[in-house]
Amino acid sequence: MNSKTIVVFLTTCVLSHAGKPLQAICILGQSSKVKGTLILTQLGYGVRIRGKITGLPKGIHGFHVHEYGDESDGCTSYGGHWNPFDRNHGGPRSPVRHAGDLGNIISNSKEVAWVNIFDRQVSLRPNRFSVFGRGIVVHAVGDDLGMGGDAESLVTGNAGSRLACCIIAHRAT
Repeated sequence: MNSKTIVVFLTTCVLSHAGKPLQAICILGQSSKVKGTLILTQLGYGVRIRGKITGLPKGIHGFHVHEYGDESDGCTSYGGHWNPFDRNHGGPRSPVRHAGDLGNIISNSKEVAWVNIFDRQVSLRPNRFSVFGRGIVVHAVGDDLGMGGDAESLVTGNAGSRLACCIIAHRAT
């Protein structure tokens, strides 16, 4: 096979995949007043998370990928923040953080939060960074990004109770 043939083959492969980005869906509110739909899209070496969440009290709320997508005991059975490297909690721009630490979202006076997050520590590809089958949790209060000065800050960011959760699943295209 000559180099021209290889280039044509690779270009064809890239273009055939370019029209269908890898996506996931996460539907919040199966058992709470907080409702919403999140769409996760693989973009290069990171994932964009977009969506609208309603019924969320006005203010700042922690937003994390958790270890499990297990709804056997509501959001409680989702485990801790997804932390495959056994690190302390941090913010999305912290050099040391859990892979699931996506920071905060803000709900307005109409109890609506628009989510638009891009993160490079999560993936939809079949690799060790894949979040398929894991859960997303919206917390009661803002995440202190590991800067709270106490032991709990380095584990949970003091983000409080779990208001809503969803399982990250393959999206039908």
